[in-house]
Amino acid sequence: MEKRYYQPGIETMSVEDMKKLQSERFVKQVKHVYDNVPYYQKLMNDKGLTPDDINSIDDITKLPFLTKADLRDQYPYGLLATDLKNCVRIQSTSGTTGRRVVAFYTQEDIDIWEDCCARAIVAAGGTNEDVCHVCYGYGLFTGGPGLNGGSHKVGCLTLPMSSGNTERQIQFMMDLKSTILCCTPSYAAYIGETLREKGYKPEDNSLKAGIFGAEPWTEEMRQDIEKTLGIKAYDIYGLTETSGPGVAFECEEQSGMHINEDHFYAEIIDPETGEVLPEGEKGELVFTSLTKDAFPLIRYRTRDICVLSRKKCSCGRTLIKMSKPMGRSDDMLIIRGVNVFPSQIETVLLNMGYTPNYQIEVDRINNTDTLDINVELTPEEYENSKSSLEVHEKKLATAIKTMLGISPKVHLVAPKTIVRSEGKAVRVIDHRKLHD
Repeated sequence: MEKRYYQPGIETMSVEDMKKLQSERFVKQVKHVYDNVPYYQKLMNDKGLTPDDINSIDDITKLPFLTKADLRDQYPYGLLATDLKNCVRIQSTSGTTGRRVVAFYTQEDIDIWEDCCARAIVAAGGTNEDVCHVCYGYGLFTGGPGLNGGSHKVGCLTLPMSSGNTERQIQFMMDLKSTILCCTPSYAAYIGETLREKGYKPEDNSLKAGIFGAEPWTEEMRQDIEKTLGIKAYDIYGLTETSGPGVAFECEEQSGMHINEDHFYAEIIDPETGEVLPEGEKGELVFTSLTKDAFPLIRYRTRDICVLSRKKCSCGRTLIKMSKPMGRSDDMLIIRGVNVFPSQIETVLLNMGYTPNYQIEVDRINNTDTLDINVELTPEEYENSKSSLEVHEKKLATAIKTMLGISPKVHLVAPKTIVRSEGKAVRVIDHRKLHD
C-alpha cells in the first residue's frame, strides 16, 4: 500500500532532527511564557529559574508541573500569553465541576491544530476525494471544530453534522456516501446498532474509516465497531488544554497513536513522585506545548495513564507513539481498596459477547463499597435468555471477579434500558460522592 503522509518532512523526520527542533521551540516557548505570563514567571522564580537556565529540551525537568487546578485558579485570563486582540477563538472543556477550563487560540494556533487533525485524517486513508462526516459536538467542545478544520485542510467534502439527531446522521451518511466517520466510539457503536435495526448491512454504507476519540475504549470495542460498520476504526487523542483532538493519532498499524511531537513534547511520570520514567514504563502522561502562542502549557499533567514507545512503525512515521490511555490517575475507581478501571469491565463484557452498552454503579452501604454493573442485552438475547438471566448474571459476575479481584452484582437488563449518549457515554455513577 502506498504510504501517505500530510506533512512527510515532519512525520518521518529523524529522531535527532526532531530533538533539535523540539529544543529550539522549547527554549523559545519558555522565554515566551516567562515574559508574558506572570503566573509562569512566579512559578519559575520560586524555583530560582530564569529562561537563561533552559538551553535544550533536556532541561525540561527543571520546570514545575502544571495541573488542571492551576488552570481553574487562573480562569479566565491568567495563563493567556498574548494580547487578547491577537486571539480569534476560545474553546472550553465539557467539565461540569468547578470552574471551566478556557483555552485561547490565535489564528496560527488554529492552523497548527488543524494541520495536526489533517495528519490524523490522512493516516486513516483520507484524501481530497473523501466525504468526511463529523459528528463530534461543535461549539465550545473541541471535537467538531478540530476535525472540521483538519478535513478542510485535506480537501475532503466535510459534513459538519455535530452530535445528535441520529436519523439525520444516517440519512446524510447514506445519501452523501460518507467515507470517513468522526465521533466518539460509543456514538459510532450506537450508529452501527441503529443501522442494523433499520435493516442495513455493513456493506450498504460507503464508510471505509472511522476516527474515534474523546472517551476511553477497548480493543474489543474497536473490533465490534469495525464489524458493525464495515470499516477500519482509528483512535485519536487530544485535550482542550493543549488544543483539542490531533495531539496524537493512529496509523494503519493500529498499535498506538503517533504524537505530533513537533508541537507537543511528551513525558511519562510516576503519578505519586513526579519522577520521569524511561520509555516503555507505564505512568502519567505530561505534555508541553512547543508552538502554542495564546495558551501554552508547560509540563501539563493530563492524568491519563499510558506508555510511550519509539519502536519502529511499519507506516514509516518516526513520531513517538503513546498507547491507548489505560485509565486515569484521578478518576480511577477504588472499590474496597482495589483499583478498578471501567475498561477492564468492558473487556470482559465484549469478550463474552455482550454489547458495549453498560453502566457501573458504585455506592457505600454500611461502610462497605458496593459494585453493581448493568449490562444491556440485544432484543434477541433478552428474549432467548429470559428464563436463565440469573445463570448468565452469575457467570458474568464470576468472570468480572476474576479480572478485578472483587465481586460485583451483575444485572442483565432489557434493550434500550440504559440511556444513550450522543456525546461521551456516562459509564460510571459513583453515589459515594454524594455522601462525602
